Amino acid sequence: MASTLLRKVWGTVLARAVPRDPDASASSSSPRRRGAPAAAAAEYGSLGALDAVPIDVLAQILRLLGPADAARSAAVCRTWRLLASDNALWAFFLSLGPDPWDLVVFAETHLAAGSAEPRSVYFGTVRVPPQLSFKRIYGQRALVPGSIIVDGGSGYCKYGWSKYAAPSGRCATFLEFGNIESPMYARLRHFFSTIYNRIHVKPSARPIVVALPLCHSDDTEAARASRKQYKETLYSVLFDMNVPAVCAVDQALLALYAARRTSGIVVNIGFNVTSVVPIFQGRVMREIGIETVGQGALKLTGFLKELLQRRNISFESLYTVRTIKEKICYVAADYEAELCKNTQASCEVDGEGWFTLSEERFKMAEILFQPQIGGVRAMALHKAVSLCMDHCYNYEVLRDHSWFKTVVLAGGSSCLPGLPERLEKELHKLLPPYISEGIRVLPPPFGTDTAWFGAKMIGTVSTFSDAWCINKKQFRQKSRHSGSSLVNAWR
Repeated sequence: MASTLLRKVWGTVLARAVPRDPDASASSSSPRRRGAPAAAAAEYGSLGALDAVPIDVLAQILRLLGPADAARSAAVCRTWRLLASDNALWAFFLSLGPDPWDLVVFAETHLAAGSAEPRSVYFGTVRVPPQLSFKRIYGQRALVPGSIIVDGGSGYCKYGWSKYAAPSGRCATFLEFGNIESPMYARLRHFFSTIYNRIHVKPSARPIVVALPLCHSDDTEAARASRKQYKETLYSVLFDMNVPAVCAVDQALLALYAARRTSGIVVNIGFNVTSVVPIFQGRVMREIGIETVGQGALKLTGFLKELLQRRNISFESLYTVRTIKEKICYVAADYEAELCKNTQASCEVDGEGWFTLSEERFKMAEILFQPQIGGVRAMALHKAVSLCMDHCYNYEVLRDHSWFKTVVLAGGSSCLPGLPERLEKELHKLLPPYISEGIRVLPPPFGTDTAWFGAKMIGTVSTFSDAWCINKKQFRQKSRHSGSSLVNAWR
């Protein structure tokens, strides 16, 4: 089929290339050179009868042949090898894949080297990937088997296969599995067994990428020991279930990757708390400090419930309140000005009918910036972010003062309309100009599934198995070591 297509295209091109005027053919260069710059034409050798075909037409023929036949054509001769190895050709093939082209380029240029080493932060020795060969990347990505992705969020868990366009299911987090007094190993085992049963995949069939919820965020010996113990238990459970390879990455880091960044501040509005996480070159900067705000999605939903009860609006469950919050609530750009407007809107909740709200729509989210109006004793969100930025600016080890000026929102409640603009506005008002200049607040790039898509980027990168995963043998070797080397390995 490929040879037939090639003959047809070649015949058509040759028919068009035959000059009708003999004088014109004598005075002009060959059609092949007319179809490409002189420098490009000089790069390729003779193709025999195909010298009459312009180079750009040959490239189009290879595109029509497809990746498999284009790769085989490289075995014909040196000239065909040059044509079939062209980066533009394989970039075209990659762009036809299921993943967006910009995400593919970011993953292969910034994530192919694996997770950041702690030492690289202080000396600025970031590993730069060699000259990209999209042909090699295409071949390696085709060989990546695909992985199971589990985003163990603080509210609920999302899971699915990395080859899917979105998570295939949701369930409770591992914290809600089993008896809360049960050992961590038993609860994690129950949790992952449930996940594998729901997706009908044997644990030994695929590697797994686990998005770790932020816990024990302090930079103390006790917190490091707790994080180390949690990760060791996680790896032990999965390897005891015969999972071939495991990749465990912090949720905040995955959200940053999904926004095509490796440095910045992630504001993760979780179920119970909101975390402000500074990240530099793919590493959570715990020594700078992670700010924690004592309110999250549960407080927002609870305050909206209280506002509805004040107006004698009846509902059956918190699920109804959460649905209303997701459908018609938003963050006011100017709270006082919004109170003077007509903001009435309605939405329908399945099984309960229509609900009409007015100022409750934006009052609910205002407790993020004015916690006192909801009776919440917590730091305001913009003050927590500004405090984190101030710590980043004064961190003497890093002289670059621009890395923390990109703020990425994550978590379900961060999808509220108007939140990025309001937070950016408050930061500019609160911070001095030498810090606030250049600040950008980005909404969650993939909504509530942002961390899952960050894990998907890692799970499909061409170097996934070698650069990001740890297998059972490597885990046992690490476990034999003791002292500071083991602590650093599990940070």
